[in-house]
Amino acid sequence: MATTTAQTFKNFIGGEWVDAVSGETFESTSPATGETIGVFPRSGAEDVDRAVDVAKAAFADWRLVPAPKRGEILFALARLLEQEKPALTELMTHEMGKVKAEAGGDVQEAIDITYYMAGEGRRLFGHTTPSELRDKWNMSVRQPIGVVGAITPWNFPVAIPSWKLIPALVCGNTVVLKPATDTPALAERFVELLAEAGIPSGVVNIVHGGGGTVGERLVRHPDVRVITLTGSRETGVEVLKAAADTLTHVHLELGGKNAIIVLDDADLELAVDGILWSAFGTSGQRCTAASRVIVQKGAYAELQSRLVARVEKLRLGPGWEDDTDIGPVINRTALEKIHSYTEIGKDEGAKLLTGGEVAGDGELGKGFFYRPTVFADVDPQMRIAQEEIFGPTTALIPVGDLDEAIRVSNGIKYGLSSSIFTRDVNAAFRAMRDLEAGITYVNAGTIGAEVHLPFGGTKDTGNGHREAGQAALDVFTEWKSIYVDYSGRLQRAQIDTEEHPAP
Repeated sequence: MATTTAQTFKNFIGGEWVDAVSGETFESTSPATGETIGVFPRSGAEDVDRAVDVAKAAFADWRLVPAPKRGEILFALARLLEQEKPALTELMTHEMGKVKAEAGGDVQEAIDITYYMAGEGRRLFGHTTPSELRDKWNMSVRQPIGVVGAITPWNFPVAIPSWKLIPALVCGNTVVLKPATDTPALAERFVELLAEAGIPSGVVNIVHGGGGTVGERLVRHPDVRVITLTGSRETGVEVLKAAADTLTHVHLELGGKNAIIVLDDADLELAVDGILWSAFGTSGQRCTAASRVIVQKGAYAELQSRLVARVEKLRLGPGWEDDTDIGPVINRTALEKIHSYTEIGKDEGAKLLTGGEVAGDGELGKGFFYRPTVFADVDPQMRIAQEEIFGPTTALIPVGDLDEAIRVSNGIKYGLSSSIFTRDVNAAFRAMRDLEAGITYVNAGTIGAEVHLPFGGTKDTGNGHREAGQAALDVFTEWKSIYVDYSGRLQRAQIDTEEHPAP
């Protein structure tokens, strides 16, 4: 499948590959060259309804499959993903635009979380507790919820579907997946591999199409009990509103405006390495990207000089070429948005050090390439320091001390990832305590999560849930408390006690 030759694909509903009811289609194209990757069904509400119906029917049996057996199917998927990693990596460089190393890392995250969650099939721990009454036994257990609607973005087109589908499945739920229209081929292949691993018909379904049709119907469908979305804050708010009428459980992973703090005592070369990776990896198209660098004044000039020198050596190009450092951004709309923020930054009085332009020369002109951009002397309240750009742009903000650095880092509406470079253990621990974020790195950049820890953020980054780790199980299960009274008589908790025994 690692080819730019166009193929025609279908929805996967009830174990069958089917066209959209309307017969309409759309194309997925390479952001590096504009070549067509594949043709996909442009689905509508009828297609969603069919997928939800079969997922609901499949839930009746899937929830009864012993969790260890569900885990065995996921172990089989993990092994298939390992075998398919080179092909998925190659496809991702074409369809999404990531460079090879990052595309391989995306697939590896799916492998890692699939192995991890498959193991949860033999855990899914509940609790046993002593009762306050004699001859009575108490416990709590996790139970699956029902049909899960998963709405996934284009920037991690294999990893993020795995973060959502794999824990949902091991917990005993069924799924309808609506992937991003920019990367449908990768989502399609992921679902194909699930089917090859032995997922029963109807347990996993994929419906291609836009958010305004497929996504909207999925969110509002009364038989969808959980919606899990990774997207923008604005979309997240609309999903919450739309799901309110049916009291659907909603899990949101939204935006970020992440900062790296660099103190005077930091290892500057290490800090520059972290900034380059965090600000320009995936062309800055990560919710954890470091679009702010908060630097103590004693290190500011030297860090600025080193960073610009390194940035100007980065090579733009197609992700499949071995010497490419930065690939394209996802589409023309993204390219125009990123450049609009360059103009905003200049108008606000920030100093443009490098980049700040569309790379339209030669072969790059066929795709959506933007030169990595660094602004200096940025005020914390400027728009480029407050709003998510989602591109290869970062802003250097000078500060006087750690207290100011933490205030500036926290002075945004998001709270996903944070970072500090320092050799001072006291400063590091203060940052770990005081940075308002779901993730904090010490002497590392803002990206690089591991699947056995919770992933997610505070404030406007989400609604309090987490992906990955055991915390993900809370999204896809509900608690049931169970009381077994073997006293042979009616006992009333809080009423019948040793002082007031039942008659």
